[in-house]
Amino acid sequence: MNEALLRELVPAVIGILVRRGADFAAAEDAVQDALLEAVRSWPGDPPRDPKGWLITVSWRKFLDAARAETSRRRREAVVDDQPVGADVPDVDDTLRLYFLCAHPSLTPASAVALTLRAVGGLTTRQIAQAYLVPEATMAQRISRAKRTVSGVRFTRPGDVATVLRVLYLVFNEGYSGDVDLAAEAIRLTRQLAELTRSEEAAGLLALMLLHHARRAARKRADGSLVPLADQDRSRWDTDLIAEGVAILQAALANDRLGEFQAQAAIAALHADARKAEETDWVQIVEWYDELVRLTDNPVARLNRAVAVGEADGARAGLAALADLDPELPRYTAVAAYLHERDGDPATAARLYAEAAAKAPNLAERAHLTKQAARLNARRR
Repeated sequence: MNEALLRELVPAVIGILVRRGADFAAAEDAVQDALLEAVRSWPGDPPRDPKGWLITVSWRKFLDAARAETSRRRREAVVDDQPVGADVPDVDDTLRLYFLCAHPSLTPASAVALTLRAVGGLTTRQIAQAYLVPEATMAQRISRAKRTVSGVRFTRPGDVATVLRVLYLVFNEGYSGDVDLAAEAIRLTRQLAELTRSEEAAGLLALMLLHHARRAARKRADGSLVPLADQDRSRWDTDLIAEGVAILQAALANDRLGEFQAQAAIAALHADARKAEETDWVQIVEWYDELVRLTDNPVARLNRAVAVGEADGARAGLAALADLDPELPRYTAVAAYLHERDGDPATAARLYAEAAAKAPNLAERAHLTKQAARLNARRR
């Protein structure tokens, strides 16, 4: 059975049920029930029209549930107005579903979970495994999110920027469980870019592809992190890099620059360097200047300080860093790196140790601890 095809069909089918009169929560439940039936029946009896089959079975399950409630008469009136076999254009419905799942009333965590369930077609169990939480916890999170958006009616176009941020959150979760969230985020972003023809959606897709191209080189066999400068670039996926660069160039040609396009341009410059020492840091600083102008994001300013340190020397990088809040995530790690580059291993070792204590995950903590140990060993 083609599970990827099933996941691709989910948002269109939910959108069609909503168009026929189902509220979002009921439609999503009905489609999930239909998916379970597909898993049971398709291997032995695959339908000639998978989408039509899902629409028919989902609608039947929605009606079965509706008839069991006090809203039976109202729901049956909808049936009279909308023949079960009628097809409904699904492009607008799918796009609306993206906007609904990334609604501003939802927390980022809830928006991500609902997007993976309703647009991505993943089961609650798969999402829970990916986020390393109990299935019951994820089910509650999704149920609350569905209740929040069930009554939402769109009176104006949705916010593509909000949807893109949700998809970027999905991508940054990477991989755990039996679902590759990075690959899933790329699939969904590719679909959104095709639906919206948005330069920023294309920019995010390019950014994801360029980052994903380096995935195989990011960790050693023991799971420890490999910094960008030390990665084996022969392990980078050149096809993904070429695709990402082509998508980015097409988006930039429209001269409507956004933050994801600027980030993708920075990633493309890193990907273009055959060796770390060939990296065009001067141009990277220029792109960070554009990114800061667009967003005034403190994390962008932090990354710019690193780039300035590479382009103009560690002292210049430390000067750029001095203007930022020391409580920023990774601030201490960046300060340690720049102090080491500036020839101050004692300060760098102390800061690496401090950064390790603040690290958000074990892999990063281990990496920073090793950097501190390396510098302390040299001083003995």
